[in-house]
Amino acid sequence: MRGVGCLLLLIATGVAIWWFGSRFVRDHPQDVPWTKLSLTQPIGRFTGRKVAGLSEDTALCRSLLEQAGSRAVSASSRRDGPQCGYDDGMRLAEPDLVYDPAGPVTSCPVAAGLFILERQVIQPAARRRFGTEVARVVHAGSYSCRRLYNRSEGAFSEHATADAFDVLGFVLDDGRRISVLKDWSTPGDKAAFLRDVRDGACSLFATVLSPDYNRAHADHLHLDQAQRGAGGWRACR
Repeated sequence: MRGVGCLLLLIATGVAIWWFGSRFVRDHPQDVPWTKLSLTQPIGRFTGRKVAGLSEDTALCRSLLEQAGSRAVSASSRRDGPQCGYDDGMRLAEPDLVYDPAGPVTSCPVAAGLFILERQVIQPAARRRFGTEVARVVHAGSYSCRRLYNRSEGAFSEHATADAFDVLGFVLDDGRRISVLKDWSTPGDKAAFLRDVRDGACSLFATVLSPDYNRAHADHLHLDQAQRGAGGWRACR
């Protein structure tokens, strides 16, 4: 009888684990690695890795943007040498956030990350800190055929494949401006907002570099989707 009781206990335990596990996966698909990505799901533990992984499936990436309601449109392929260019470009467009300058082209995974960042990080943080929303994102662009730090030799930057995007600051609906260069080290809500954006971006991009990293990033937030594999390292500085 004792053996039968132990067996029943094991079965009951297994059923309970299965039930709770299935419920968790159903209610928190963003927190497990094998579920499908949706750009409208809350940000979870594996969202950033799933977004970065879209570099392996451009058709899926573009489909997810369309399903989520993004107005970004496919851009023509570009080649400027063996290390430079892209085939998965997306031109960012309204009524997603207004970008200044308008119409930047990024890789599709970067566009997907920015789409989530706007809705789940930038605008909630702006409402919380300032009681209004962001009207424009001021940026330094995405694609640039160059090596890291504009060196004459060495590895190429993620910008060389449009897999990076540099944010200089923001303009709120009421006209207030927030600058990474001018406001990062000041007390108050502007600096706190910039850190909200940086910290939120770390859950969506493979690499996020801020003024806390080095002088080369004193005036911008660098966001990229470097292809390091599903289990690759991520950087948040």
